[in-house]
Amino acid sequence: MKSSRIIWTKTDEAPALASFSLLPVVRSFLKHADIEVEEFDISLAGRIIAAFADQLPQDLKTEDHLAALGQMVRLPEANIIKLPNISATIPQLKAALKELQEKGYPLQDYPESPATPEEEQIEARFAKVLGSAVNPVLREGNSDRRAADAVKSYARKNPHKMMKPWPESDSSAQVAHMTDKDFFGSEQSVILDEACIGKIVFSDEKGSETILKEGLDLIKDEVLDTSVMNIRGLNNFYAEAINLAKEKNALLSLHLKATMMKISDPIMFGHCVSVFYEAVLKKHADIINELSVNVNNGFADILDKIQSLPEEKRSQIETDIQNVYDTQPGLAMVNSDKGITNLHVPNDIIIDASMPNVIRDGGKMWNSAGRLQDTIAVIPDRSYATMYQKVIEDCKTNGQFDPAAMGAVSNVGLMAKKAEEYGSHDKTFEAPGNGAIKLVDDNGNCLMSQDVEKGDIFRMCQTKDVAIRDWVRLGVERSRLTGAPAVFWLNFERAHDARLIEKVQSYLKDHDISDLDVRILPPDTAMAFTLERIRRGENSIAVTGNVLRDYLTDLFPILELGTSARMLSIVPLLNGGGLFETGAGGSAPKHVQQFLEENHLRWDSLGEYCAIVPSIELVASSSDNKKADVFAKALNKAIGSYLENGKGPSRKVNEIDNRGATFYIALYWANALADQSENEDIRQVFAPVAAALNENEVIISNELLSAQGKTVDVGGYFMPDPEAAARQMRPSNTLNKIIDAL
Repeated sequence: MKSSRIIWTKTDEAPALASFSLLPVVRSFLKHADIEVEEFDISLAGRIIAAFADQLPQDLKTEDHLAALGQMVRLPEANIIKLPNISATIPQLKAALKELQEKGYPLQDYPESPATPEEEQIEARFAKVLGSAVNPVLREGNSDRRAADAVKSYARKNPHKMMKPWPESDSSAQVAHMTDKDFFGSEQSVILDEACIGKIVFSDEKGSETILKEGLDLIKDEVLDTSVMNIRGLNNFYAEAINLAKEKNALLSLHLKATMMKISDPIMFGHCVSVFYEAVLKKHADIINELSVNVNNGFADILDKIQSLPEEKRSQIETDIQNVYDTQPGLAMVNSDKGITNLHVPNDIIIDASMPNVIRDGGKMWNSAGRLQDTIAVIPDRSYATMYQKVIEDCKTNGQFDPAAMGAVSNVGLMAKKAEEYGSHDKTFEAPGNGAIKLVDDNGNCLMSQDVEKGDIFRMCQTKDVAIRDWVRLGVERSRLTGAPAVFWLNFERAHDARLIEKVQSYLKDHDISDLDVRILPPDTAMAFTLERIRRGENSIAVTGNVLRDYLTDLFPILELGTSARMLSIVPLLNGGGLFETGAGGSAPKHVQQFLEENHLRWDSLGEYCAIVPSIELVASSSDNKKADVFAKALNKAIGSYLENGKGPSRKVNEIDNRGATFYIALYWANALADQSENEDIRQVFAPVAAALNENEVIISNELLSAQGKTVDVGGYFMPDPEAAARQMRPSNTLNKIIDAL
């Protein structure tokens, strides 16, 4: 039989390190199912190298694997396992670039303030690497994200211990959001009648026009949106939120997604830094300007750059910074021991991971003394802030959730073809002056116009009709398969959602839903409905747009399972084939830090284990590969054994870590293949493998444990040396011989 191919993505940080241990196991096993596993590099370092390949010597060039995968996802034979990757902010990009330069890559520095056409071109190249550079390219389908049955069952029998009680009274926790002049309030939306070529034009107060973007392919029946964040209104809101936190004696915490929304959210982050530290920035404005400080990169940019000043001047600024901390409300901390605040860098606190932790921790975040304290969670835009407030209100009334009893919330997410805000990066602009920003078609007709003031954030989004139609189909299909209600989280009062509701109501008529519970509810009402059900132990399906998909598939899994990395994330591609995502990587940097300090990697690869199963099942169904079906069933059984026997990684050094977990998944997988009776050839291959792994269990475990407890060097953070990383991630010679012999 001709071998089938599964693509495994090389990404970043903890998931990338874990692959050095897991991938040899997967390749050795699946070789006997006539499946080849090929690795494609979509890491941040790999993306930078690909973006500047034409400027590199031949021996340093690599193929642009992301572009290749972008073509592959449009093919019916696509079968891709996608691990979490860095959605880079500028500080991360600069750090990765510095590492590559030190490794001998003759790459130019990132031009933060491009002054020449050449520098503008370099910045444009880097822009393609920043933010969510990967997901919009690969997600040529909508999202089906849920906990595997074995994972949810284990979580209820063995509830995680991270939940902290909510105060019975007097909690000051709340979400602060704008009430006007935000994206929600300004949003306009239309359904396009005819295909056309569009452009985005800024018209100043004198009528002079500047083209911000042209050549936009606008497709018939797609939903187009424009919206504006008014910066004066934003800064006034930040000042009010700071006063509220001070009044409530609560921490101030800002929750954005600067890694994904790479234009709008860094700017909004920077304005919060400017308002909070206004006294320092105004007093030392001349020096701050001379140092080319960019507050969009966080307050750390100021702290880093003042180190070059004479001691007396630096000391004066540091004293003024301390005065700010003495007079302003406390900031939520990322690392209390190191003094790293919520406003240090934009990628440290990411809303989809940070807000679930606020809920989990009883409405609190960590303060500078290393203690939990009530927080005012600042989420400027109303589009999604209200649903987080609804969770806080529910917890104040009903107390903390119980992972042993709560129901499950799966998600069907509208994300195909760069749907909604996550596809807006190339259509997001800071207004260059007062006037209007317009979307104009190729006949000169103005489709939408937004009044702007200098510095306002304008963005335009597109949502393709084919994606919406498939999203509705997938929501109905999941409801029929599970019997759970499917709730479309759409707000009649939001312009974009109103257009979606028209389409959802139309496309639901294509399906028989007479025996199903299908609802359309605003996000805050949908949240209340869902919370009532999960507190009763009942399951629900959240059918949401792209951003809510991201937020909810962290929120509920973190509460239910302790982590979103344990979710099964399937993307049925529009043209056939499948993309199988393996969980969230928000905590990956902390895992790497511990690994380098203690040689203990606590990353849980359960998401990878779970994703491999449907990937193999796709091979079995698409190529009539009966051996693949045997391997998929055996791995599914192995995952159950892995969970029931508690072989997941510990957080503590000198206890089982990711490498030990992967050893046990290999052991249980081999056992299941040796025990099955569907294919005798496979049984004969794996019976001795299972015997060897079982006989050497103690030896292998000891070899893996003995590697821990010391500092390690894998030759790089963003681009580890493959040999060094493999050495550290495969420290058991006994295990390696058994796996490699396959």
